[in-house]
Amino acid sequence: MSLLAQSIINGLITGSIYALVAAGYSLIYSTNNFMHFAHGISVVAAGYMVYWLFTLAGTPFYATCLVTILLSALFGLAMYRLIYLPLQRRGSSNVILLIASIGILIFFQNIIQIAFGSGVKLIGYIEVSRGITFPGGITMTMLQIVILIISFIIFIMLYQFMQKTKLGRNMRAVSNNKELASIVGIDHIRISDFSFLIGSALAGVAGILVALEQNLSPFMGTNLMIKGFTGAVIGGINYVPGSIVGSFVLGMAENLGILVLPSGYKDAIAFSLLFLFLLFKPNGILGRKEGRFDK
Repeated sequence: MSLLAQSIINGLITGSIYALVAAGYSLIYSTNNFMHFAHGISVVAAGYMVYWLFTLAGTPFYATCLVTILLSALFGLAMYRLIYLPLQRRGSSNVILLIASIGILIFFQNIIQIAFGSGVKLIGYIEVSRGITFPGGITMTMLQIVILIISFIIFIMLYQFMQKTKLGRNMRAVSNNKELASIVGIDHIRISDFSFLIGSALAGVAGILVALEQNLSPFMGTNLMIKGFTGAVIGGINYVPGSIVGSFVLGMAENLGILVLPSGYKDAIAFSLLFLFLLFKPNGILGRKEGRFDK
């Protein structure tokens, strides 16, 4: 029972990172209706920005976090304005946009490798400790507790933003029906701007937490994007709360699965879930069918 409880907690921690990536990805997808796989490079770029500002330049950590989130948001907006929007205005299909996103991901992965080298990098702001043991034999480090708290605060704030603010309601309207939203006066390009800003800011937060918990490598964005995409598909790729729920399901499945399988099968578990949902429940756990507005 102690091992089971520990695996559940580990699943929550893993799922919280996946959910930050998936929430940003789902927000961008739902308002733009194309696969932004370059979202993964926003996470990696944020991690390396923390490494550069905090470890190399000696910037105070909290200032580093604020600057990183701001630059991540602007980086996402720049990708939309400089690459995706011109392609859309030329009538490019979603397949072309998908290819462009993969190209962006590969291009910036190599730029990061040239700038920082291929070796792993370590931030080390919060030192790894033996952890705190809770009743039931559950052990968590202070960093893991911080990750869970920050993630859940952000998810609550994001939900309130989408439900309570005019911009959030406009985003949901564009997600539901872009043409109808345009008829009633909603500028879908402006909404796309904000979706990339907010979604990439979430990627920035994920990058900061990943940089604190793991070693950084230039090509880690591909795996993070796959896990975020899988979580979004499981929960409902066109519904942000669903993508968050799906990411926690994925985190739980991976960590509970390795109770009976070797740890190297984590990726196999993720891909198995992805294929099962694509085949039997493509709308996800909480996803909605096209043309249905989430109230």
